[in-house]
Amino acid sequence: MAPKESIPHNSWIRFQETAEQGPLRRAAPFETMAYTLFGIKACDTMKKARTWLDEHGATYAFHDYKTQGIDREHLEQWCNEHGWEVVLNRAGTTFRKLADEQKADLDQAKAIELMLAQPSMIKRPVLDLGHRTLVGFKPDIYAAAVQQ
Repeated sequence: MAPKESIPHNSWIRFQETAEQGPLRRAAPFETMAYTLFGIKACDTMKKARTWLDEHGATYAFHDYKTQGIDREHLEQWCNEHGWEVVLNRAGTTFRKLADEQKADLDQAKAIELMLAQPSMIKRPVLDLGHRTLVGFKPDIYAAAVQQ
């Protein structure tokens, strides 16, 4: 078997973003971990999370699931990891405006269908660390989880 090619220490990773997300971000050297931040651009909690990540030099790609959508696979992964009760934002306006019949007898499958139809119902932000995710923003939890 041929030996694996090593990636030079000074290699750079590029992330593609759409025009509405801003310019391409250039990651730091190879050892720096790159994350994906999922959420909605205009959300105040999202703004706090993005500011925190920027101030701490974390490299991340931003996925706005209100404009780009979200797939079932991500929602299932997050619900399996955290529980649908954590991932579904029942405190938000979008959920509260639902008819009582839609809110009744919720389970993971029904919650995922609601979130697919209305991504605004997904709690935010969701930070994908590669090996696990964080739901919501708390500076102390981000500090413990994000490698700088």
